[in-house]
Amino acid sequence: MTRRKRVWYEAAGRSLDLGLVEQLRINRRVDPNETDNEIPVIVYLKNSCEKGLKDDLYNTCNVDSHNKLERELPIIHSIKGKLTPGMIKQIKDHDAVDRIFYDREVTAFLDIASKQIGAVNVQNQLHFTGKGVTIAIIDTGIYPHEDFTNPSNRIIAFKDFINGNEEPYDDNGHGTHCAGDAAGNGFLSNGKYISPAPEASIIGVKVLDKNGSGRLSSIIEGIEWCINHRDEHQIHIISLSLGAPAYDSFRNDPLSLAAQEAWKEGIVVCAAAGNSGPYPYTISTPAINPFIITVGSTDDQNTLERADDVIADYSSRGPSIDYFVKPDIYAPGTNIIAPLAPNSVTESQLPEMIIDENYIQLSGTSMATPICAGVIALMLEANPNLSPNDVKAILKETSQPTLNDTWGNIHAELAVERAKAYQVRVPLEAIQGE
Repeated sequence: MTRRKRVWYEAAGRSLDLGLVEQLRINRRVDPNETDNEIPVIVYLKNSCEKGLKDDLYNTCNVDSHNKLERELPIIHSIKGKLTPGMIKQIKDHDAVDRIFYDREVTAFLDIASKQIGAVNVQNQLHFTGKGVTIAIIDTGIYPHEDFTNPSNRIIAFKDFINGNEEPYDDNGHGTHCAGDAAGNGFLSNGKYISPAPEASIIGVKVLDKNGSGRLSSIIEGIEWCINHRDEHQIHIISLSLGAPAYDSFRNDPLSLAAQEAWKEGIVVCAAAGNSGPYPYTISTPAINPFIITVGSTDDQNTLERADDVIADYSSRGPSIDYFVKPDIYAPGTNIIAPLAPNSVTESQLPEMIIDENYIQLSGTSMATPICAGVIALMLEANPNLSPNDVKAILKETSQPTLNDTWGNIHAELAVERAKAYQVRVPLEAIQGE
């Protein structure tokens, strides 16, 4: 008996990620000769890679119109580009290359919600509204809805990685809804559809197109932009209501590593668990990362009573691909009413969900995630010295274990009270240096 000869990409081992192997397999069915089909990739560089080796890699790849390494992604020590299968085969063993990933597609995943989690009580009794805290919504963009611009414009910056526009817009509508979940002030509803942090500043980072889709590399560029402009815009929180299936450990996954870099830089990162429930092992990336805050969705049954809350059937379940317990926290995500982006894809596709002309009702862990981000804005207003790890610990410790899972329901009042009283440990050398 002879052993079956393996195709080159099946024998490549660690140098190609499983998502890329599958894409190469699909490509071969369409193009058996593996000629000029371009595959979007992210090329990880070896830590020991010197400039000469990197230049040689660029020269090797950028030989024709079908092969191009476009730009570096410094926060994950890699380069994005498009390569043919033949070029991928050629460079997989290049001395500069550690691993090659498929730059796969990423997709986008408030009536009583703010009252139900206690955020309105925080606003009315503790007088925290998210003022002075900035939330970056990395999504489909943001429409300048009056819930963000009246009585003052709280959209302090906008960056478009899809079409390069400079003025805020949202041709899909998902990002506008998410921004409203976190920081809408209910201006056009007389306060009825108010979010947890109605005075927080907002930044729209457009990384998904009008259909709610993008590539891993676009999301990574958005995260990188937030890191690079953190001090300029005082970015405290990143909200990621998007994701892709996880094929590899958080230690290797490009999007997971980018989110982790933001966390290490002092930015609190919230990511949607995904909408692939109720099956286990369905946590998406970047939510698989154990450092960041992974948010699952509840169904509050449209009541203020929390005892009848359940985990939403669609909410992705853990453990993660690395067997970590996920999600870290749950927040309302079902039938959430928030600002509508006029003339958007969401408006045209879901006309029956439009409420009072200026709002739309949506469900998903996409909605739960910015609601969590809004609560975090209240916590950081109460105590600006909290680190991302402090925030995560407080959120989990104060959550109400009313759900049949390891971690419970977000509780804004308890979290903000604990944040306000939380004593941040000061390093001994800082005290001695005074």
